[in-house]
Amino acid sequence: MRIGELSTRTGIPTRMLRYYEQQGLIDAPRAGNGYRDYDDDAVERAERVRGLVQAGLSTRMTRVVLDIEQQTTEGLPRECSRELAAELATELAALEARLACLSRSRDAVAEFLRRASVA
Repeated sequence: MRIGELSTRTGIPTRMLRYYEQQGLIDAPRAGNGYRDYDDDAVERAERVRGLVQAGLSTRMTRVVLDIEQQTTEGLPRECSRELAAELATELAALEARLACLSRSRDAVAEFLRRASVA
């Protein structure tokens, strides 16, 4: 499928898909005419990339997470340097802080709605 169809199927703008490709997060071989030729797996991969980036991961850290997930599903030995482990631990702490903040916001909105419906 071409980039426009991938954009339609995922809701991700073509500009963003090109950026993801530039960053090595998604890949598409080129057809003879030079157009990108995405396979069906690209839909899931692009949506996963968008979710990780929207969760606050940098594109570099998104690539690390996707590589780790790929290694895990393929049953390959997990390799992780001390530096990468420290980076991942820092990223995990930041994600947990964002999740806690989102949970507090969700609870505040839910409480407001609960009170508003009673009044």
